Amino acid sequence: MTIDLATPGIGVGRAYGSCGELLQGVTEQNRHFLVTLPIRRGTVAVFEPGGDRIDVVPEGKSKAARLASGMVGRSSVLRGGRLTLHSELPEGKGLASSTADLVATARAVADAEGRSVPVAELEADLRAIEPSDGVMYPGTVAYFHREVRLLARLGTLPALTIVTGDEGGSVDTVEFNRGEPGFSAADKREFDRLLGELGPAITHGDIAAIGAVSTRSAVLSAASRERPHLDATIRAARAIGAAGVVVAHSGTTTGILLADNDPRLREQVLASHEICAAFACSVAVHHSWRPGVQRAPTVDHPHLMTIPRTESSPR
Repeated sequence: MTIDLATPGIGVGRAYGSCGELLQGVTEQNRHFLVTLPIRRGTVAVFEPGGDRIDVVPEGKSKAARLASGMVGRSSVLRGGRLTLHSELPEGKGLASSTADLVATARAVADAEGRSVPVAELEADLRAIEPSDGVMYPGTVAYFHREVRLLARLGTLPALTIVTGDEGGSVDTVEFNRGEPGFSAADKREFDRLLGELGPAITHGDIAAIGAVSTRSAVLSAASRERPHLDATIRAARAIGAAGVVVAHSGTTTGILLADNDPRLREQVLASHEICAAFACSVAVHHSWRPGVQRAPTVDHPHLMTIPRTESSPR
C-alpha cells in the first residue's frame, strides 16, 4: 500500500496548565519572569483538515483561531479545517488556560501536517498574540512571559497536591501585563535571590524550600493585586504543616501546597479545603505534573479513540 505523506490527517495536540506560578516578578534588569507549576489538567486540541476556512469550537476561542489560521496560511498541505478545543482549565483564573489552548492548537495543526512544531516557531507565533506561560516546555521552567522566551529549565517538581480557592471574577492576562507593578529596587534584588534559591530547591526536591519561595512570592504579589485573605491563609497553611502558599499572580486563584509524601496528606487536604472555602467561591484540588510519570490529558472524539500519551516532550 502506498501512503501519500502529503495528505493531511486528523491532528491532535496537548498541553498542560500551570497552577498559578511558584514565583513571578521582575529581575534587576527589569525583565518580567515567572516560574511554572505544571499540573495534570490541560487542553487537548483536535484539528480536522477540510474546506477553505478555519472553524473553531467553542466559538469564543479567538486567539486559537488566529494561531491556527496563521499556521494553515503557511502550510503547503492545509487549506482549512475544524479546530476543537477540549479544556479542563477555567478561563481568567490564572491556570494558564489561554497558553495551554494555544500550545495544544499549534501541536494539533502541526500533527495534521505530519510534523512536530519546533518550539522556536511556536514561541514566535505566540509572541504575536499575547504574553504566555512556559507550558510548551516539559517540567518546571523560568520564563520571560512578556517576551515569550525561555529563561531556564529548572527540572521536575516533587509530587505535590495543591488545594486552590477561586476568589471569583476573572483577570485579563493581556490587560494585566500592560501594567507595571510597583516593585522597588530591593524587591527586584529579592526576586533575583528567590529565583536563585528556587532552582536548586527543585533540583534537590526540597519541598520546604519550594514552599518558602512560593509563599514569599505570593506576599510580594500584593504590589500588583490585593488579596485581603492572603495573610490569614498563610497562617492557616502553616498551622496544618503545609509546604506553603501559591497564587496566580495574574489570576484569581490562591492555593495551598502540600507534599504528597507527607503522612498527614489526607487530613491536610481536608483542612486546606476548609481554609480555602473561607474566602473562595469554589475550591479545587490539583496535582503537579511530572514528565513521564502521569497520564496526558485525553479526549473522546468521534473519529478517535481516547489517547492516553505519556509526554516527556508533549506534541
